[in-house]
Amino acid sequence: MGSLETTTPSSPLHEPFNPLDIDDFRTQAHKAVDFIADYYASIESRPVLPRVDPGYLRKTLSPPTPLTEPTPFDSILSEIETHIIPGMTHWLSPNFFAYFPATVSTAGFLGEMLSSSFNSVGFNWLASPASTELESIVMDWLASLLKLPQQFTFSGSGGGVLQGTTSEAILCTLVAARERAIEKSSSVTIQKLVVYGSDQTHSTFAKACKIAGISPSNIRTVPTSADTEFALSPELLKRQMEVDVAAGLVPLYLCATVGTTSSNAVDPVGRLADVARDYGVWVHVDAAYAGSACICPEFRQYLDGVEKVDSLSLSPHKWLLTYLDCCCLWVRNRDLLISALATDPEYLKNRPSESGSVVDYKDWQVGLGRRFRALRLWMVLKMYGVANLQSHIRSDVGLAMLFEGHVRGDRRFEVVVPRRFGLVCFRLKGVGEGLNRRVLEEVNRTGMVYMTHTVVGGEYVMRFAVGATLTEERHVVAAWEIIRGKAEELLMGEMDSL
Repeated sequence: MGSLETTTPSSPLHEPFNPLDIDDFRTQAHKAVDFIADYYASIESRPVLPRVDPGYLRKTLSPPTPLTEPTPFDSILSEIETHIIPGMTHWLSPNFFAYFPATVSTAGFLGEMLSSSFNSVGFNWLASPASTELESIVMDWLASLLKLPQQFTFSGSGGGVLQGTTSEAILCTLVAARERAIEKSSSVTIQKLVVYGSDQTHSTFAKACKIAGISPSNIRTVPTSADTEFALSPELLKRQMEVDVAAGLVPLYLCATVGTTSSNAVDPVGRLADVARDYGVWVHVDAAYAGSACICPEFRQYLDGVEKVDSLSLSPHKWLLTYLDCCCLWVRNRDLLISALATDPEYLKNRPSESGSVVDYKDWQVGLGRRFRALRLWMVLKMYGVANLQSHIRSDVGLAMLFEGHVRGDRRFEVVVPRRFGLVCFRLKGVGEGLNRRVLEEVNRTGMVYMTHTVVGGEYVMRFAVGATLTEERHVVAAWEIIRGKAEELLMGEMDSL
């Protein structure tokens, strides 16, 4: 391709097209890194939420169709600055306190650069021995940091794989559970299979169930309450399973959560697993956000009982500085996952795979092709070391505690649920949803802070999630002053209108 000369009807013979000219690559890559560094340096001064209307980019970006001739790289960077960045929600802003963080680092970025440079498509061992083996090693490393049982490592009956997101991890384990149940008994059909979560379980669980063929009517959402701090009750779960079995249905899968999205509730993993075991239910633990904190000894307690479950996932792209996307999935029994997802077409057959002595990660995921994600995670672990990563987690939790202290110190506000990690759920006391919603809207409208909301126990609450890589104490303090100030303005307005 690089040596072919091309012509167009309206132009003379062009220079040969070379999409990977090494000199151009070196020059343009240096410019791109400078552009990115300048963006990071200026991100604090940019509005966290974009001030654009839907459809803005189609109106401003020109031309409406692709160009016949190339555009200079400098012009493209200028367009990104002028048209793209103004429409970005700045997730890396130190004033971003919405959702959960998507953390980054120099090591993660360099790992992404190197991973992209190799462009490895490591669907089986032979396609990229290094990427396969590094993934197995780094998954065992992280399992060791989390003090997971040996069964979840490659020296035991299980092992780990890097997925893109928690959605994929849940889907893959759900399919493995489904296949195990159907193969176990000829009387079990997919129409009889029932799955379980709580009203705090992430919405991706229901989506994965639909993709896996589970009827929406067979997705059980067990209610939670403030009495259990919105954790899933083993007693209510057992009661629901008893009802389903009596109706001739087959309990299949339980998704327990360590650190729910709404409120960071922690389900009692061990006790739930005890209930599930009596019914042969596959237990998966979704620790997408909070699981990373469990590399710190003081937070490891939240994974107690994990030795009784079938699978566990967490996402280092949320709190371990690895950039999107990176989700770790461990299984107790790798054979169950492989038998459910394996394919073996003739064009992929090879001696190492047929020997059974290697890992072929294509059989641990939905797709065939896969990126070299392990390089990012490995570089983060290598460049920073465990002590620095633990310090990073503790620092974010400390900033959340600082914010919590400000909230508790103002009698007009209340913390709605216990703060365990880096999330504080709070609201104005004694007023309805409307005023709390207006506070959130006014705060976000400043462009200087971005938060989101949720509903917990029927109450509208604001969520303040600390964790953006660039966030410092001064940003948390400034955010509180904006929140407090907007609340005061609105409360005064309410009094004046009486």
